[in-house]
Amino acid sequence: MRLFIAIPLAESVQSQLKQLTNRLKPAAPNLRWSSPESWHITLQFLGATSDEQYTCLLPRLSALKASPIPIEFESLGTFERAGVFILKVAPTSPLVALQKRVVAATQPCGFEQEDRPYRPHITLARAKLSSRGPHGQVFVRGVDSRSSELRTLLERAGERTSFEQFKATVFRLYESHLSAAESKYEVKRRFPLGE
Repeated sequence: MRLFIAIPLAESVQSQLKQLTNRLKPAAPNLRWSSPESWHITLQFLGATSDEQYTCLLPRLSALKASPIPIEFESLGTFERAGVFILKVAPTSPLVALQKRVVAATQPCGFEQEDRPYRPHITLARAKLSSRGPHGQVFVRGVDSRSSELRTLLERAGERTSFEQFKATVFRLYESHLSAAESKYEVKRRFPLGE
């Protein structure tokens, strides 16, 4: 199993993001746009997980107690080197505290914290690494062309883009099913926040 732990988005935010991405897609034909069903705020990517690790995770995640988490958004942005278009999530104290508690809960099951700092976000689109010409030839896209397309998206979106805040009342354990088109995410377990 390939697992991760994440917060799902409120329907109102999904609706706002759908409107935005539908408006921006024509400006970026070389990006793979994430489907609304795949939008989430990752707390921890676990990766390949054995049955034993999975069995270890469930009671430890169930034991986590936290109040509902206010989710606030900052701005649209990019991870330019990776060719990813994102919506930045504000790393508020309650969100960061929950993320640290999740990581601490998974460590006894054999999972480790990432070396890089936690940067909560929602992945909206990814650059395709290659494209096909009219005769089937494959062209590998360079970082410059990906960067240019991502900058165009940010300009097109405008600076006034804002998203409704919401309170997260649940986090989930997901299994990722990889495919050539797009990964599909299956909810394995839900963990409530608050009473």
